[in-house]
Amino acid sequence: MNEKLTNYVNGVFAPYEEVKSAAELKADLLSDLQERFRELKAEGKDDETAFDMTIESIGDIEQTVQEVANLSRSLERQVAINLSASNLTRSDFAGVVAHQGNFQASALRGSDFTGADLTGSSFRSSDVREANFAGANLTDCDFSTLDLQDANFREAILVRTNFSTSWLVGAHFIGVTLTDVKLTKTSLGKTTFERCRFLGVDFTSSDLSGLRFDGQTFIDVKFDDAGLKDASFQGATLKNVSFRSRSLWSKKYYRALKTISFDGAMMDKVTYAALKGLQVDLSKVTVLS
Repeated sequence: MNEKLTNYVNGVFAPYEEVKSAAELKADLLSDLQERFRELKAEGKDDETAFDMTIESIGDIEQTVQEVANLSRSLERQVAINLSASNLTRSDFAGVVAHQGNFQASALRGSDFTGADLTGSSFRSSDVREANFAGANLTDCDFSTLDLQDANFREAILVRTNFSTSWLVGAHFIGVTLTDVKLTKTSLGKTTFERCRFLGVDFTSSDLSGLRFDGQTFIDVKFDDAGLKDASFQGATLKNVSFRSRSLWSKKYYRALKTISFDGAMMDKVTYAALKGLQVDLSKVTVLS
């Protein structure tokens, strides 16, 4: 009978599955209905009678759910259009849906965006230091020209996200797949990358000095003109990765390449040949067939 109650509630809420508040209401309602059903059974009611009385006890639930969903959608639309040039320091945006949200030129230091869906939103020129984007959907978001020092991007969704010309010192990227992300001309000192995959990422002209990318995967990635002194790719996998300079005579850039540790890394033949030609130490590298 619990399954019958669950199916009934699922049917009522089916049109509003995308609305976070409706989902929370659904869980609470189902718990209450199951408790009411158990009480009626304890009073000696048979299954069918207890089920009918349980459903009757909640009144016109369809109308209530529709009103909650409409209110939530209205609030989500407001979030998307009214937050530019605002003082939002340490605000709670956990779990919000704000597609195409405008957070430009706002004070967002320490704000919590955990699990939020911010697809297509812009944070350009904002102060986003210490903000928490853990598990957030940041597809097509613009984080360019701003301060993201010590921000947290653990397990965030990063697809075509733009971090160009920003300050990411001390930021954390853990358990993330970065797909077609732009990190050009960006300061990444003391940034943490752990258990990440880099697919089509552009690091051109960024400062990556001393960073550790050990054991991580790089496919179709550009490190052209990047600051790579003392960086580490130990045990990493590199396929079609570019380490070039716009100046063929950039002695500083090519000297920095020789300080990188590739011990235990695996590379495709093209990446290996390009680095070998620059006299980088690849003696402990495995070439992929």
